[in-house]
Amino acid sequence: MSLPRQSISPLRQRMLEDMTLRKLSDKTQSAYVRAVRGFAGYLRRPPDTASAEDLRRYQLHLVETGVSPMSVNAAITGLKFFFEVTVERADALAKMSPVRVPHRLPVVLSREEVARLIECAGNDKYRAALSVAYGAGLRTSEVVGLKIGDIDSQRMVLRVDQGKGHRDRFAMLSPVLLQTLRVWWRTAHAQGKLLDGGWLFPGMNRVNPLTPRQLNRAIHAAAQAAGIDKRVSMHTLRHSFATHLLEQKVDIRVIQVLLGHKKLETTALYAQVATEILRQVISPLEGLPPG
Repeated sequence: MSLPRQSISPLRQRMLEDMTLRKLSDKTQSAYVRAVRGFAGYLRRPPDTASAEDLRRYQLHLVETGVSPMSVNAAITGLKFFFEVTVERADALAKMSPVRVPHRLPVVLSREEVARLIECAGNDKYRAALSVAYGAGLRTSEVVGLKIGDIDSQRMVLRVDQGKGHRDRFAMLSPVLLQTLRVWWRTAHAQGKLLDGGWLFPGMNRVNPLTPRQLNRAIHAAAQAAGIDKRVSMHTLRHSFATHLLEQKVDIRVIQVLLGHKKLETTALYAQVATEILRQVISPLEGLPPG
């Protein structure tokens, strides 16, 4: 992670070095620095001088100003790293505690909605990217991180290099998805948009990959064009992939592997939104004798 040298204080430089030593991702490093910077802005003095009461008041400030539970917890996580690792003052966190995040079921599209969404994507590149997210169940970061060499048409798999948790895995590559990717490859190759061995979905400059923000803008535009009024994001396609597989009676442990989930409990959430399965269950009300 690089920042302009003139903007880095010795304290921040130490924190950056601590995060680099632990090989934290750039995204995590940015989040942790943002958390400490936000606290320093509230405190109006160097953050390493804060007391446990200062940190308690800051958490109260976040809650009272309407910051979401997930954002509050993200701030606590960043401050926890700073105080425990960088300044070695774990005692300062004594009065901070994570906020309970409300449990919400994921938004899932029907198969017809997924088909309309992909069809309404702006061009071949976005149609292919959305097809990968749904057809292989990949996260947005995993979609944009794909390279041409990650497509293994012999074994019919996609190689996911360093997905979430810094883990490599293989994702499924169906014949329909392979055909979609070939259509995109032919179009992009003819237009000189792809580098040999480069990104499968390059950005405006083919040296760089498409960004998650660009892909999210594309799916929001596609959802609007398709007339879908649900809260749609790229992760919605991953949720839909898992739910539809479960409705097809694919073993949940297989789905866990395909999604790259560490815990089966995470995958089991989809049993709550697999409506095809729910409709097959016979209510005990149906078995009551006539009354």
